[in-house]
Amino acid sequence: MNGKLKIREIAAQTGLSISTVSRVLSGKSNTSEAAKQRVLASARQQGVLDEISTGRMLLNGLVVFAPQRAFDVRSDIFYYKVIQGIAQALEPHEVRLRYCCLEENDSDVSLFLQKMNEPATEAAMLIGIDDPYIHSLAADLGKPCILINCRDRKMRLPGIAPDHQTIGEFSANYLFEQGHRHVLHLLCLRRYTMELRLAGIREAYQAHNLPFSSDDALLTAPSFGAADAELAVAQFLEHCPAGHRPTAILAGGDYMAVGAVNALLKAGLRVPQDISVMSMDGFNLAAIHDIPLTSVHVPRDELGEEAVRMLQRRLMQPNTPLGNLLLNGTLVARDSVRRVRTSQNQALVQKDGVYG
Repeated sequence: MNGKLKIREIAAQTGLSISTVSRVLSGKSNTSEAAKQRVLASARQQGVLDEISTGRMLLNGLVVFAPQRAFDVRSDIFYYKVIQGIAQALEPHEVRLRYCCLEENDSDVSLFLQKMNEPATEAAMLIGIDDPYIHSLAADLGKPCILINCRDRKMRLPGIAPDHQTIGEFSANYLFEQGHRHVLHLLCLRRYTMELRLAGIREAYQAHNLPFSSDDALLTAPSFGAADAELAVAQFLEHCPAGHRPTAILAGGDYMAVGAVNALLKAGLRVPQDISVMSMDGFNLAAIHDIPLTSVHVPRDELGEEAVRMLQRRLMQPNTPLGNLLLNGTLVARDSVRRVRTSQNQALVQKDGVYG
């Protein structure tokens, strides 16, 4: 049966005009909410939404919840760019986009409920909000909700995020493939996402049969800023004998890499001749002190775009299984990492075989 006949059937079933049905299925906003819901219910019953293009957005109002810093490019360029990606993906549609600040944890529940219960709110996106109570409320309210760079541990909401664990593993593997065996990992572990990167790094060590010691291989900083990273690396170098220095530093972000390079240069060390530096970020700085920075680009702009596509699928087919989409990173090899030769006589650190 062709599309026109189905539109007539939906119009007859709902008691609405053919033009009203057509406007709803085209994603137009000039239709009442009650009429829209009647059309969508009939369309789902007849399988129409399984066939029409997912390029349509069947809603008029969307709220983005994120921490305060996400709305300031100087405070958190990563989340700021994610929000820009959402806005750009919604440009072709007649969707009113609104924003609301929430803390990552211990969020303002009354504010969240107020915004979610407004008639203009037909769907929501939560960026970096870890509060499990907010996740439960979002699921109970029944409005489509997409999580970005956070996860619902009760598996009631769909989400999208960088594959942090694989990104950490891939980054460490790259340094090992370049011959580095003594690597210092400079990380800020204030969120579970960074713990996932560390878990991936540990997997890389295990895969290469290398020991991982937090005392020797892990250096933490209280933030992702350059100043905190520089201080941490400077203190590390001050107490590390020259013969025990790492051959490479893997930083958790570009600004942390800036701090690492600053500390190395002030200590009279060259990058990459004395110590290589690599970043897991790669969008903010292509070069530090004229040193092109090797990095793994963590997906950022794509998060917003893919979140909109995920929301479209939820609107078209709300009963499809829930899940989490993890996006890969991309290696950009520049000049801040040098290849080193490893000893041909290097012994394996794990003597036991797979079966004991």
